Amino acid sequence: MNNIVQEIRASLEQANIITRLTPAHIITCLLTALICGTLIYFVYRLFYKGAVYSESFNILNVITCLTTAFIIMTISQNLVLSLGMVGALSIVRFRAAVKDPLDIGFLFLAIAAGLTSGAGLFPLALIGTFMITGVFMVYSLFSGGVKRFVCIIKYDNAARESIFKLLESHNVKLKSSITYEDYAEVTVTAKVNKMDISLQKELEVIEGVRSVVLMEYVSD
Repeated sequence: MNNIVQEIRASLEQANIITRLTPAHIITCLLTALICGTLIYFVYRLFYKGAVYSESFNILNVITCLTTAFIIMTISQNLVLSLGMVGALSIVRFRAAVKDPLDIGFLFLAIAAGLTSGAGLFPLALIGTFMITGVFMVYSLFSGGVKRFVCIIKYDNAARESIFKLLESHNVKLKSSITYEDYAEVTVTAKVNKMDISLQKELEVIEGVRSVVLMEYVSD
């Protein structure tokens, strides 16, 4: 059995799949992973658009990047240990639910950056991370103008006609309408500029309107 393992190891070393780790190589791999993870951290923090920013998830991106690099270095050094590690990692289960699909993308980016850093592909890790985060920033800046907002309106039944006439002029979409004994509540979505609250002001001046709540819809 040992002879078979040695033969496989020799063939992998000839193919440069197994590398000899030195302190300088380890530090370089981890520093590269740290640079990539730090870039991911700041981009996620500055351009996050969800309802509640999670600092713990953002730190997880950095830790995932470093841990993945650590695992890849271990796998590339010891064939027998790598087989055991694959079996151990296969039983890991994540209990926390990821609500935003974009969070999954950042998590995969952290894993990819750690994987390439641990494999010693430093230019690929750095250039890939910079390009992907750069594309994300560009798209975030271009999509930062018009947003979808949810507007919740409570009003007396007598003001229904005036309210719906105003809503039609703003090209909104009706989501729900609830009628009570002496008042009603309607929920609509509208695409408006993030700093534009003219719809809220126009609704508030209508006689019979009790309250108007305007909030950004982030699909959380």
